[in-house]
Amino acid sequence: QVQLAESGGGLVQAGDSLALSCVASRQAFQANAVGWFRQAPGKEREFVSVITWSGRGAQYPESVQGRFSVNIDNAKKTVYLRMTSLKPEDTAVYYCAAGDLSDFFARNGAGMDYWGKGIVVTVSS
Repeated sequence: QVQLAESGGGLVQAGDSLALSCVASRQAFQANAVGWFRQAPGKEREFVSVITWSGRGAQYPESVQGRFSVNIDNAKKTVYLRMTSLKPEDTAVYYCAAGDLSDFFARNGAGMDYWGKGIVVTVSS
């Protein structure tokens, strides 16, 4: 049973924009928070963004602050990640995730209740 399904990845050049979407199941929609992680080649999984299903409390790490924006469409049970001014270091597999808000900030997201399969974003220089 697919709980979270990502779409919208691809190959872009540095400075370009890209938007990712993630459709949630009824169960994943009941989590108190939803957002994104990413894992670059040779790197640990890292937090990218989080928001509640009510559309409040968006948070980001310094690495993407001011460039990425997360928002939701509650009626469609969908969370979006809009990325601008992309850099080669943004290249990674991006994962949609849902669970308790606190789990987004601990153990690289190991405590998340739901995960998508991931989608590749490649940014060339």
